[in-house]
Amino acid sequence: MRALLELIRAPAALSVPGDTMAGAAAAGLPARPWPALASTLLYWAGMALNDWSDRHQDALDRPERPIPSGRISPATALATAAGCTGAGLLTAFVADGRRGLGLAGLLAGAVWAYDLGLKRTPSGPAAMAACRALDVMLGAGGAARAVPTALAIGAHTYGISVLGRAEVKGATPSTVRGALASCATAAALVAWTCPGAPLAGYVATVARARAGLRSNPDPEHVRQAVRLSIMALIPLQAAAVAGHGRPAQSVALLAAAPFGGWLSRMVATS
Repeated sequence: MRALLELIRAPAALSVPGDTMAGAAAAGLPARPWPALASTLLYWAGMALNDWSDRHQDALDRPERPIPSGRISPATALATAAGCTGAGLLTAFVADGRRGLGLAGLLAGAVWAYDLGLKRTPSGPAAMAACRALDVMLGAGGAARAVPTALAIGAHTYGISVLGRAEVKGATPSTVRGALASCATAAALVAWTCPGAPLAGYVATVARARAGLRSNPDPEHVRQAVRLSIMALIPLQAAAVAGHGRPAQSVALLAAAPFGGWLSRMVATS
């Protein structure tokens, strides 16, 4: 069970429901559990597919991961990815009918395209950012007024993906600057869309994630920064939700952050 939780990055999934909540808030829709569940299932699918796709390279660079360590078979990982994808699409259809299925289908297609090829190309970070942006739009029911919020979440995710590429060999100064620029873009988009949005928590979390990289951007510090950056999505989502007039939901999101941080120390998320 622990190996399966590592495979799907279970703690990191706490950063996913906030996408749909932020999208719903931006679109003026009620926050509902079904889109959040659909997006979480698709996230788990992407994580399992990621490790299945990387299993040969991980045997060299990340032998502690579930597949190269022998704790999870490649067939089980691929079946998990397919099963979670199917369950996510079905949940989206139950939630919003054909519209929900269409949005979830776009998200699932982006996830599989990224894991099966795009992540190894220069467009990889942009493809990952698109996955998170589509996640926000799933919660918004495709409403155009949620696009700035989707772009903010996508910008932060772009920075995570840029850093993630340096988890094996370490980060260069330009990589760190690029990740910081992505975070600054995310904060600016939320501030522009929701003047007065409480972004202090997001800025503080990002600063903590990048602090170790300034003095020593070795692989271990990069992995730590990636884990913290994933959890930094929660205060960013909370700021967007609060900025759209839903402070109670924002507080609920922030309450999940310490739990997610504790889980990420117990179960590997990178």
